[in-house]
Amino acid sequence: MTFNEPWSKKHKKVTSETPFSLSNSFAQPLNSAELIKMAQDRGDNDIVEQFQNHSLEYTPNGGSLDLRQEIANFYGPDINADNIVVFTGAQVALQTAAMALLNNDSHSIVFSPCYQSVQQAPAHAGSQVTEIRLVAENGWQIDPEMVEAAIQENTKYIVINEPYNPAGTLMSHELQKQLKDIAEKNNLHFLSDEVYRLLEHDEKDRLTPMADLYEKGISAGTLSKPWGGCGITIGWLALQDLELRQKLIDVQYFGTSCPSRASEIQAIMTLRASDIIVERNLKIIRKNVDLLDKFFENYADLFEWIRPKAGAIAFVKFKGPLTSDQLGEALAKSGISIKPAYVFSDDHSGFSDYFRIGYGEEKMPKALAALIDFVEEHKQAWRA
Repeated sequence: MTFNEPWSKKHKKVTSETPFSLSNSFAQPLNSAELIKMAQDRGDNDIVEQFQNHSLEYTPNGGSLDLRQEIANFYGPDINADNIVVFTGAQVALQTAAMALLNNDSHSIVFSPCYQSVQQAPAHAGSQVTEIRLVAENGWQIDPEMVEAAIQENTKYIVINEPYNPAGTLMSHELQKQLKDIAEKNNLHFLSDEVYRLLEHDEKDRLTPMADLYEKGISAGTLSKPWGGCGITIGWLALQDLELRQKLIDVQYFGTSCPSRASEIQAIMTLRASDIIVERNLKIIRKNVDLLDKFFENYADLFEWIRPKAGAIAFVKFKGPLTSDQLGEALAKSGISIKPAYVFSDDHSGFSDYFRIGYGEEKMPKALAALIDFVEEHKQAWRA
């Protein structure tokens, strides 16, 4: 089992003191006072009292019942509290799922460019891995024929990320069904990292959770993306397979076996206020996307994107004379952070001119204004 250095490590070092962030991937962050006020406004005084007076004893492995019930409300009738496993963040959930399902004799299918834990958790579990490269020319979409061609006798696992990080794109309902059918035909477990679900820019594009769609499907979620509850540090897996659920809890026992009760209660507060929080965050996102539309129109010869359909992120191509690594270092010196291509793959050949931006926060327009100033300063030299 080999663990690579975090791909974002260099990015964090380069951008450690940048005042203008275009690299954050979450929606507008919450604070504790907001959560408490929303609970009081809806008359949910019991949860506030629990937060102020909860016990500091251990919570149950896999999460407390009340939180698992709240999470299950976001899924269909096949998912209830017994089908949820709670983790201290979605990244831990991705690693635990791989450890529970895979070994040195197994084979997995992953996709790149993508968030590092989605790609590399199977390898960390000892699995052989086939990486399928996604390309902008195909709208960052998965080709089901490539998936079928990658399946081997020992293939056990497919893991995808939809809505897709880093591009904010979203597969069609038809493509999702095709991939589910491939997994079902080959008796594969199929994990879908759905951390940006509920942030579809148009609700009609929202996909069915994989945990609802398929008996061996697994859906990963987290509070950090749609709700901006990053510091609550709660993620989960939803799944129909109760035997696998027990395996997950057994593997979890050797890591962070239970979250804090304070985090669980804040998570319950957040999920009960979901409609209000998500509506607010989508307003921010849509406003910021409108600003980005103008940016790409004004600088079409220097930058392009596939316009995102979900989440608070986009993958941008720089058409000037620098790689995204070089551009990122130059921007950092001017106080602006982006996430270059190297954050999303060990091998970023073929998309080294791409970088990710985030636009989920109220302060994003100030960062975009700083970027525009930088572009204005350098555009003539780049065009030459």
